[in-house]
Amino acid sequence: MNGPWRRTLIPVAILTAASAFVVGPAAASPAPDHRPPARLAITTVSNPRPTLVSGGQVLVRVTVPDGVRADRVRITENGQDVTSAFRAQQDNTLLGLVTGLRAGANELAAETGWRDTELRVVNHPITGPVFSGPQQVPFFCQTQAFGLAPAVQPLCGAPTIVSYQYKNTEGAFVPLADPTSRPVDLATAMVNGHAVPYVVRVETGTIDRAVYQTAALFDGTSPAPLVPDRSWNGRLVYTFGGGCNAGYHQGDSTGGVLNDLFLGQGYAVASSSLNVLDNNCSTVISAEAAMMVKEHFIDTYGPVAHTIGWGGSGGAIQQYEIADSYPGIVDGIIPGVSFPDPLSTAGPVNDCRLLDRFFAGPGATFTAAQRTAIAGYNDYLSCVSWDQTFANRSTATDSCNAAIPVSARWDPVTNPNGVKCNANEQLVNQLGRNPSTGFVRSTLDNVGVQYGLSALRGGQLTSAQFVALNAGVGGLDVTGKPMAARTTADPKALAASYADDLINSAAQGLRATPIIDQRTDLDFAGFGNDIHTTEWSFTMRQRLIRANGTAANQVIIESQPTLAEQANVNSYELNAMDRWLTAIDADSSHHSPAAKVIANKPTDLGDGCYASTTQRIVATVTDPATGPCAAGYPVATNPRLNSGESLAMSALKCDLTPLNFASYAPITFTTAEKAQLTATFPTGVCDYHSPGVGQRHPIATWLSYGDERTGLTPPTPIPPAPHD
Repeated sequence: MNGPWRRTLIPVAILTAASAFVVGPAAASPAPDHRPPARLAITTVSNPRPTLVSGGQVLVRVTVPDGVRADRVRITENGQDVTSAFRAQQDNTLLGLVTGLRAGANELAAETGWRDTELRVVNHPITGPVFSGPQQVPFFCQTQAFGLAPAVQPLCGAPTIVSYQYKNTEGAFVPLADPTSRPVDLATAMVNGHAVPYVVRVETGTIDRAVYQTAALFDGTSPAPLVPDRSWNGRLVYTFGGGCNAGYHQGDSTGGVLNDLFLGQGYAVASSSLNVLDNNCSTVISAEAAMMVKEHFIDTYGPVAHTIGWGGSGGAIQQYEIADSYPGIVDGIIPGVSFPDPLSTAGPVNDCRLLDRFFAGPGATFTAAQRTAIAGYNDYLSCVSWDQTFANRSTATDSCNAAIPVSARWDPVTNPNGVKCNANEQLVNQLGRNPSTGFVRSTLDNVGVQYGLSALRGGQLTSAQFVALNAGVGGLDVTGKPMAARTTADPKALAASYADDLINSAAQGLRATPIIDQRTDLDFAGFGNDIHTTEWSFTMRQRLIRANGTAANQVIIESQPTLAEQANVNSYELNAMDRWLTAIDADSSHHSPAAKVIANKPTDLGDGCYASTTQRIVATVTDPATGPCAAGYPVATNPRLNSGESLAMSALKCDLTPLNFASYAPITFTTAEKAQLTATFPTGVCDYHSPGVGQRHPIATWLSYGDERTGLTPPTPIPPAPHD
């Protein structure tokens, strides 16, 4: 490359699986850049923000200036000498696990007799919260689903269990009672070019009220942060699970840690039950849980070269949101079948519920083709699927998890203070609760939305049908039930959603995050009723372009949902992301982090699609679809896009403009139709040329909601570490 801003242009080409990626384990990590500073320095390694440490311990590095021997440094914790906990490293730094931190503020100090430095470390309970704010109650425990001891709500803590698995020669993971034994059918893993026994250490415990799991190859010795396991490649994959629901329970699944793709190459894997959005539809809580679990992992295993996010659907939402709002928890992300955030997605989800209701009633005469034209999807069954599987997340009772006893659930008459199973419940610390209804304030809105506008202009709908559709589609009440009136968003919720980056702006951490958007095509190929439609990848791209002037840090790769093809796709994308991050780690230039991300993208990595299981086309993909991928991977729309919303889909509530019948030309309306439209849109129709109501730039990254936050008190940005 000829400078940090110049990218090698890759012409349209067909790459075979062999030429598309390097087969085998990832390359070894470059040595961390700990160039001697002008003075003695203390940094927290397992959590780079020393005010957010949890669990009573933290891995610490002391960097020693030139001319000072590491063995001349004395280190104290709250005045007590802890030098013996540190070990000299090859780069003349000292690395040590500091334990016994007291609750709240702690003082770490290092001195050589004539140089000294201090660092304030704030320790939080392992049960949380650290920055997510007051915790949800009641909170029903599910530790036994993971083989842990029964727990007591609301903290749901249980003793940690370490177990072992091995992969056999038939490709299955099998429990292993004695990790030092070597079964006859034990497989091997390849780590940095070396074969190692495929024995996996699995740790299961509770952190931040969630059940966490970590998995890594086991070399026969207990993991130690100062002596890394020889079968670990120094990298971490953090997995996130899908869905989106109200919470109030711990969850019985994580994003998954027994994954051969990762473990077989020496990656460690971590996740927790609050990193599954169906257990917890708050990306703020997910960020906190991931931060705390990652910190614990590093305290146990040692420094991590970089962390790769992995997961689809709701797992993709968490990666995109955490990378933008809490950058540094994951260094690069591989979101699959992605959506940008829960609030943006909720608009079309609930539109589909309203459209289904309309077509089952006054719109029963609309043809299948007309319904598809209104919804925008390649197949109207995608809208049906949204209604049947996820629209219930906007109701008070229709999606309650089985872990929540029926006796604890909300009922307007018998239990008005009970658990409301509405996904917004997880966002109460951000959006606030409406005292007059008892429900969390909502951003749902369809006032002024002209459903089927594109179909009207395209000739698929008559003027009479367009009028009937918009007059009859209605909205949802506070409990999520259909009503004749349109849905109106709460102004305070709108303001908070933008200020707190709950609607992903792509303007913060994402600008410096490597992204491989893994778009498995579920629009067709027998998956026409699937909700994971392709336009959402391009919604995120449009936000990146709008916020940063470029989306060069995002690659979109389209593929078919066959097991063989996905295995190749996953292998290539993991390898490419690791090479991308490794190159960034080694970049010692003075360019901005965003510039380094773009400059260090692998030359073989770019937009494209898989023409077959083993052939990848490298070519820019677009919405609407153009180029060599267009025929096999057409990109459709959704109800909001078909009503005139822009591809960025950032207007939760649109600005309104007066109804102007001249704007529909050459389409004309009868006098009666004009009267009906005027009654339907008394305050006007959506003007998508203007920003959405309440839309603004987010406050900052790393927002804290503390422990005493109530209502809509502005959140507090957490300051970076002193050395940042």
